[in-house]
Amino acid sequence: MDEIQEIHPDVIPEGSKCTGSEVSYRLKCIPARLTAKKIIRYKYLLPTPAGDPRFTSKIIIAPLADEVIKNSMADASLLATLIIEKYRDHLPVYRQMTRFDRSGIKLAHSTLLDWIAKTYTLLHPLYEKLKQEVLDSNYLMMDETTMKVMDKSKTGSTHRGYFWAAQAPPANLVFFEYQPGRNQEVPQALLCDFKGYLQSDGYACYETLAAKKDITLLCCMAHARRYFLEAEKNDPEKAAYAMDIFAWLYDIKREIKDKSIDQRKVVRQELAKPVWVGFGKWLEENAGQLNEKSAVHKAFAYTMKRYKRLAIYMDNGLLNIDNNPIESGIRPIALGRKNYMFSGSHDGAQRSAMLYSFMGTCKYMG
Repeated sequence: MDEIQEIHPDVIPEGSKCTGSEVSYRLKCIPARLTAKKIIRYKYLLPTPAGDPRFTSKIIIAPLADEVIKNSMADASLLATLIIEKYRDHLPVYRQMTRFDRSGIKLAHSTLLDWIAKTYTLLHPLYEKLKQEVLDSNYLMMDETTMKVMDKSKTGSTHRGYFWAAQAPPANLVFFEYQPGRNQEVPQALLCDFKGYLQSDGYACYETLAAKKDITLLCCMAHARRYFLEAEKNDPEKAAYAMDIFAWLYDIKREIKDKSIDQRKVVRQELAKPVWVGFGKWLEENAGQLNEKSAVHKAFAYTMKRYKRLAIYMDNGLLNIDNNPIESGIRPIALGRKNYMFSGSHDGAQRSAMLYSFMGTCKYMG
C-alpha cells in the first residue's frame, strides 16, 4: 500500500477554506529484510463422553503445513529470493549472507548453500521436463560458455567446464546443462533424438551432427558480419562492401519481424536471396587476391565455408537470421562469473545450470 503524507500550512488563519491540493510523488526504497513468521497452533481438549467410566479425553491440534524443506526454517519466499538474487541479479551467496546479517539475522554460508542444493533437488523434475520440451522442438539454437569449477583433483587451480545452452525459439524456452568438456560427444548425446533445424556459431563439434539426416545445420549471420567488422582496418573497401550487404539483410529482418512465417519466407526469397547470391559471386571473385594471413582473408574464409548454411534461413520464415537470441541468453552467466568467480564443484555447476535454465526461460517469457 502506498504511503500517504498530508501537509497543511503551519498557520491557518481562522475562516480559511481548503480549495484543493497539489500532489507530488517521491520514490522510497525499503531494503529487503528478513521477518519471522510465528505459527501458533492451538490445542483443544475434547469433552469426556457422557457415561464414560474411564474418564478418557482427547487433545486435537491442527497439523503444520507442509515444509518446503524438511526440518528447515526457510520459507518458500526466502528460497526464491536466494535463487533469484544469485542467478538473476548475480549476487553471490556470501553477499546475501552479509545483507541478512545487517538485518540482525545470522545465517551460516553453509546453511544457505544447503538450502539452495535442496531446492535444486525439489525442482529437478521440472528441469527435466523443461529440457525435454526444448529438445522436442523442431528448431534449436545452441551455444556454450565457460565456467571455472573447483576440482579436488587439481590442487591450487580450477577446472574449465562449460555450460551448454539450447534454446527453442518457437516456444521461448531455454535450458542449460553443465559438462566438464567441450568435445563433440556433448552435442551428440544431447541431440541424439533431435530432429529439425540446429543453428550455431559454426563451432566444428556441431559439424559431426551433419551426418544425421534428421538434422539441418544452419549458421549465424552475426558471426560472419563480425569477421568483416574486424577486417575494416585491414581492407576498408572490401569490408565496407560486405558490411553493406549485411546491413541490407538486417534491414529486411527488421521490416518483416511482425509478419507471418509464410510472409517472411516470401520477402526473404524476393529480396534477401538475390542479394546473397550476388554476394557469393563477389566472394569467389575476390578471394584469390587476398593475403592468407590477413583479417579480411579470415572473414572471407569463414563466410565462404558456411555460405550455404548462412542462407538456409531464407527458405523458411520460422528461422532466425542469427544466433543472437541464445548469445543473449548466456550473457547472464558471464556477468555472474565476474561476481562469484567459480563453482564449488561439478555438482554445484550443474545446479547452477538448472537454475539458470529457469531464470532464462522466465526472461524469454517476460
